[in-house]
Amino acid sequence: MTITDGGIYNGMPASELGEMGWERPWSGTSGGQCVEMKRLTDGRVAVRQSTDPAGPALIYTPEEIGAFVTGVKNGLADHMTAPEPSGSRTATPRAQLQAAQAARAAPSFT
Repeated sequence: MTITDGGIYNGMPASELGEMGWERPWSGTSGGQCVEMKRLTDGRVAVRQSTDPAGPALIYTPEEIGAFVTGVKNGLADHMTAPEPSGSRTATPRAQLQAAQAARAAPSFT
């Protein structure tokens, strides 16, 4: 757990971040079960579950949120929403994610 000078840390009660500024960028037909996000004054992004607004807030950097969104757009999380065949587990999505992370971290010589 990281605590900053402002006292904002990963897993803190979301209620301590106030009620103003929370957005539901992926709100839809989920019956009110949405992920809510809030940009903090230092640029980081807080994430909470809408059905538990006083529950924990996960705090991410803009780069971490960007990597997550890019991975989702590239299909790296598709397996999380598909039914898993009984008795089978695959490491393919993890391997794909690790390859994508390694490619981003590799120096470019162009």
